[in-house]
Amino acid sequence: MSTPMQIRQDDLRGAQIIALLQAHRASMFAHSPPESVHALDLDGLRKPEITFWSAWDGETLLGCGALKELDATQAEVKSMRTVAAHLRKGVAARVLAHIVQVARDRGYDRLYLETGTAPAFAPARALYERHGFGYCGPFADYVEDPFSVFMCLQLPAPAM
Repeated sequence: MSTPMQIRQDDLRGAQIIALLQAHRASMFAHSPPESVHALDLDGLRKPEITFWSAWDGETLLGCGALKELDATQAEVKSMRTVAAHLRKGVAARVLAHIVQVARDRGYDRLYLETGTAPAFAPARALYERHGFGYCGPFADYVEDPFSVFMCLQLPAPAM
């Protein structure tokens, strides 16, 4: 990357981010049956309880991720995706670290996520494990599903 990565809140209107999110959903449907796909579409990501960020190197989109508030103390990581040309460059790790920091700043005590069980999801599971997420049962409106795994990160109480 030629310039420092910038992570900024995104309104989901730009052509690059729309294309990335369409590819993200297509990939989810390619690796999981339709009833097990929980990736949100653009309208779903524009809901007020969701904050969405994109990562950029100048004018080049690198990846994205979102934070969905579940309640005053819990949130969910959504729509983590790296542009294929930028895989294995630390984009997802930086976006996830940003999301975790925002969750801490907002005072959440738990951060959850759902991801797939297929081999295509192994890099995502490894990323979340490296960032301290552990496996848990379904949360929010999710139910047990052989194509889903659920993970949780306990966030420390804010320092006084």
